[in-house]
Amino acid sequence: MNPITRRLILASAGVGAALVGGAVAWRRFTPPPMSAVAQAFWTHDFRDPTGQPIDLSRWRGKPLLVNFWATWCPPCIKELPEINQFYGEAKARGWQVLGVAVDQPEPVRAFLQKQPLAFPIAMAGDGGLGLVRQLGNTDGGLPFSIVFDDTAEISWQRMGVTHLDELRKLAAS
Repeated sequence: MNPITRRLILASAGVGAALVGGAVAWRRFTPPPMSAVAQAFWTHDFRDPTGQPIDLSRWRGKPLLVNFWATWCPPCIKELPEINQFYGEAKARGWQVLGVAVDQPEPVRAFLQKQPLAFPIAMAGDGGLGLVRQLGNTDGGLPFSIVFDDTAEISWQRMGVTHLDELRKLAAS
């Protein structure tokens, strides 16, 4: 084989390897399209109890426990201290928690004055039960908890009261 042909073959192989490497890197660093169910959450317009907008993007990329609750829901109120404790224990390992109140701002603000929570609270208002149905809770009952994984997809959900031990096991897996 003459030297020019050999160089052309080696150059072609190098270009081919670079193209394959680039394609692999692009697939690795380009997130897959988000499911419609996850998009229902991540594109929702939430506000905090004072009316300030909440930017959901700050929670993407790490595990996020989202707990839907209401002040008029006794099982919801019962589980909030355990969720708060879970947040205190798990945040150092990258876990995040967001409470979503299916309620009006006034009763939520009053509740938080009596029982402060360390994790952020978002308001879902009257549309909250519709959102929980979109997220897989077809009955629309409360409390309802879901976990978004580091790809922003739902990896776990629970209708009914969650318990601290259950959340600890979930964070350990």
